[in-house]
Amino acid sequence: MDLKRNQLIALGIILIIILILIFVPKKLNKGEKTVKYKVLESSEIPEKIKEVLPKYLSEERAMSLRLNDEIYVLVMRGEKSTSGYTVDVEKIVKDEKTEKEFGVVVHAKFKDPDPNDIVAQSFTYPFAIVKTNLKQMPDSIKLEVEYGE
Repeated sequence: MDLKRNQLIALGIILIIILILIFVPKKLNKGEKTVKYKVLESSEIPEKIKEVLPKYLSEERAMSLRLNDEIYVLVMRGEKSTSGYTVDVEKIVKDEKTEKEFGVVVHAKFKDPDPNDIVAQSFTYPFAIVKTNLKQMPDSIKLEVEYGE
């Protein structure tokens, strides 16, 4: 009888631990939500964005832009002296500060050319543009960069 009781207690404790592991992280990340987005190919970039893009290409930063009720996020690496550098947007996280105010954190991966690669010796300006599902402009935008191979 004691063995069954101990097994039930152990099972109850395990169940409580599992429930805590499931629900506590959701409460801690209450203000964070992943933003859905689509990476745009060169042919999909709106003309208005193509017009303003050269003003910002020499900077390493992320910025948001509203065009026709759509919110775009641009990530630039700045000027590079050779080809082979890339920018990949990994995820965008919405950080809600209040009901009406929020910021976004753009997680991007920057890749450099391998030292043994043969690359063009010309100035390049790597960037990525994504179209998001955001309905309003963020109050702030932060770029978190991971350097990869």
